Amino acid sequence: MRAAAPESLMAIMEFSSGWDSAATLVDGRWVERRPRRPEVAPRLLAESRVMSWLAPRLPLPVPCPVVVSEQPLVLRHELVPGEPAEALTGADGRVVGRFLRALHDTDPAEALRHGLAEGAVPELDRFRAEVVPMLPDQPLALALLDDLRVPRTESVVHGDLGPEHLLCHEGAVSGVIDWTDVHLGDAAIDLAWTLFGTPPEFADALAETYGVSEELRRRALQWHRLGPWYEVTHGLDTGQPELVRDGLAGIIARISS
Repeated sequence: MRAAAPESLMAIMEFSSGWDSAATLVDGRWVERRPRRPEVAPRLLAESRVMSWLAPRLPLPVPCPVVVSEQPLVLRHELVPGEPAEALTGADGRVVGRFLRALHDTDPAEALRHGLAEGAVPELDRFRAEVVPMLPDQPLALALLDDLRVPRTESVVHGDLGPEHLLCHEGAVSGVIDWTDVHLGDAAIDLAWTLFGTPPEFADALAETYGVSEELRRRALQWHRLGPWYEVTHGLDTGQPELVRDGLAGIIARISS
C-alpha cells in the first residue's frame, strides 16, 4: 500500500487500495488512514496504542499512528519512506532477521499492558466451512487447519508481513508498515513469507541471523500454505470471483509443497 510522493504532486493523494484501511498521503509527509469496515476500527485503535510504545524498541522505522478524529475515525502517522520490497539480498535478510528477533523478543506481558491485542484468531472455522468444500484434496486441507489450531508459544507479531509491507529505499530495507494485525500470536506467522516467499539468499541470511529452529521453520511453512485462504474469503466478501479463483489456485499449489 504505497504511492510515489514527489513534492510536485497534489497536497493530498490516494495510496493504492488496502483490504482494511483507506489511506491518503497529505502534504507529501503524512499518511492518514480510515477503516474500510466498522470491524476494522477497534484494530486501528489498538494499533495506535501499542505502536507508540513498541516503535522505539524496533531497529527499523515503523508507523506510529495517532488518532486525529474519532467520528469518523482517522489516524495519522509520518510517512515511512520506501517502496514494496522486490530484489531482496542477503544483507536485507540479516536486517530483517534482527528486526524480527527484536520484535519477537518483546516482553508479551508489557506489550499487553500497552494495548496489544490478546490474539488474532485465524478464520479456521470459516475456512473449514466455506473453502474446504471447494478444494480437490479435502483431507490434506483439513489436516493443515487442524495443525494451525494447536496453541503455540505466543510472541508479539506483525501478523501480516509480506512484500507490500516490507519497504526498501535506495537499495536497502527502510521500514515495515501496516501494523493493523499486530497481536500476540505464533512467531512463525511472521516467518511465513520471509522464509518461503523470498530469494534463497535473503531467507538463508534471515534464518541464520534470527536463529530459526526446525520446528519454527515447519510452522512457518504451514502459515505460508494458509496465505491464499484469506484471498478466497476476501473475494467472497467483496464479490470478486477472480480473487476466489486465484486464491483457490494458490491453495492447491502450496498445500502439497
